[in-house]
Amino acid sequence: MVGNIEVMAPGLYSNGAISNANGLEEKLDEFCRILGKSDGDLLKIVGVGAGAWGSVFAALLQDTYGRFRDKIQIRIWRRAGRSVDRETAKLLFEVINSREDVLRRLIRRCAYLKYVEARLGDRVLYADEILKDGFCLNMIDTPLSPMKVVTNLQEAVWDADIVVNGVPSTETREVFEEIGKYWKERINPPIIVSLSKGIEAALDPVPHIITPTQMISRATGVPIENILYLGGPNIASEIYNKEYANARICGTEKWRIPLAKFLRQPHFIVWDNSDLVTHEVMGGLKNVYAIGAGMVAALTNESATSKSVYFAHCTSEMIFITHLLTKEPEKLAGPLLADTYVTLLKGRNAWYGQMIAKGELSLDMGDSISGKGMIQGVSAVGAFFELLSQSSLSVLHPNENKPVAPVELCPILKTLYKILIKREQDPRAILQALRDENLNDPRERIEIAQSHAFYKPSLLGQP
Repeated sequence: MVGNIEVMAPGLYSNGAISNANGLEEKLDEFCRILGKSDGDLLKIVGVGAGAWGSVFAALLQDTYGRFRDKIQIRIWRRAGRSVDRETAKLLFEVINSREDVLRRLIRRCAYLKYVEARLGDRVLYADEILKDGFCLNMIDTPLSPMKVVTNLQEAVWDADIVVNGVPSTETREVFEEIGKYWKERINPPIIVSLSKGIEAALDPVPHIITPTQMISRATGVPIENILYLGGPNIASEIYNKEYANARICGTEKWRIPLAKFLRQPHFIVWDNSDLVTHEVMGGLKNVYAIGAGMVAALTNESATSKSVYFAHCTSEMIFITHLLTKEPEKLAGPLLADTYVTLLKGRNAWYGQMIAKGELSLDMGDSISGKGMIQGVSAVGAFFELLSQSSLSVLHPNENKPVAPVELCPILKTLYKILIKREQDPRAILQALRDENLNDPRERIEIAQSHAFYKPSLLGQP
């Protein structure tokens, strides 16, 4: 079923900001020409997955280009049947009544009454239902523009020109294997933009990382040249509220340059880069250390000193790991640190670490948390540990002067693995790791990485 969408006044964003409609239409026309679209042939964009970032991305496109309904169709898919619990329904009702523009819109659409009934417990709301009204289940307090929502995956993707992957990395393979069945007879493959941050580990034929873009290519048969990754230091709700942000779209030049121009907005600057897989992996790496940062913050009552000690050690480990993964790690330093910083400030992985350390969440609850979505750092901890513990990747230990698995030089990663995956230690172990008098100065770990040829191209599937 496809929901209705409210028509906004020409030249008006949902937050009231005026845009240059003529300039946008020219940009849309130019992009359609690059794709080979003929006049009257709709550009069809579909978001797959409706988490916070996936929903915001689709809503931004809707706000920007949705007025040109004779040229572009923007839709979003999410699974049907996910109910909204009563506490969330109450919060949703409060958000609606605190925003006059949202309240008036729902009344005009004759949709307000169902939120009243849900607050009272007289009816059940569903996630796909509220998404049509502009509410993402993982981001209730940030109303979006109404969207066209499709709950049938085949209907959503079968003739799409651009597919935006917004599902977690842990679900990407399953979803795109299903999508691949619908594309078997396609002549021209679509363009796929992946927003997912996470990795999997594979050990055969050699230890290597599998990223969401690689999962998508293998599942669908779409060539990797048509698959791109978009990521950057940003928080979804703040981007939608027009806070200044930037991101990078990574992939082949043929598509990344026109896509960067098409997606760029005054408040959302999109740069382009050729290094697809490495940027994708770095997006998963920072989530690992964000969980530990949240634990440290909670266990030390937000001690600035303790958090800075942790930051020094975790960034030195990330720098060490980047030297294993890429030939020119210095090019990643800025983007990786920026993405790490924003995640520590307000990301869901840092929040998860805090809640685990405070005892407000338990590991038995899993890594998909109501109101937050998938905590992708948990699976990334397991994947990075598994890869870096392989003896075939051994590096020389600086003090013991003998070969060791790379993980032996990453005590924070080892501790997070024992807490989150093996469950052999409680979160307080992260503080013990920081206070270990045998722990090397983080400067030494960086110097080791910079002074040795640690680069292991096989980790990213390179020859």
